Amino acid sequence: MKQLLHGTSIFLVGMMGTGKTTLGQLLAGRLGYRFFDTDVLIERVAETTIDKIFATEGENYFRSLETKVLEQICAYTQSVIATGGGIILKLENWGYLHHGLIIWLDAPVEILVQRLQEDRSRPLLKDGDLSEKLTILLAERRSLYAQADLHIAIARSQQTPQEIVEEILDRIPSVLKRK
Repeated sequence: MKQLLHGTSIFLVGMMGTGKTTLGQLLAGRLGYRFFDTDVLIERVAETTIDKIFATEGENYFRSLETKVLEQICAYTQSVIATGGGIILKLENWGYLHHGLIIWLDAPVEILVQRLQEDRSRPLLKDGDLSEKLTILLAERRSLYAQADLHIAIARSQQTPQEIVEEILDRIPSVLKRK
């Protein structure tokens, strides 16, 4: 697989709660690639949490940091990069994402609610009904996520991360032949 990829980096996109970080770490390990999480990098650059960035500087400032981090990280090869759920919102970011293979991890709202109901660190999910907020965000973003090179549907909450990584590895060759 590594030879087939020729060093091409992989960008994981999708809603919060789809497992981009967990799957990205496993995928990087299987490929012998480095792993990066754009949210972690943003927190390092800003020297504060994403939650605090949203609270003090706002979402627009966060999105500009996100773009700067993506601009830097897209220059790397042999990397798996877990991105924030909203990275696909800025057109400029697509130019950076296209430096690699873009994989959309897609899970139904029911699974996202299960995974995120105890998570209080997500600024966009702070107030209101979690299911309703996730449904609205997914509806706003679905057509953008659909522009990814590969769509991986996480259909069951019982699917293990290892099973999903195997599916990704099985399906990557079909996408590379089309590029």
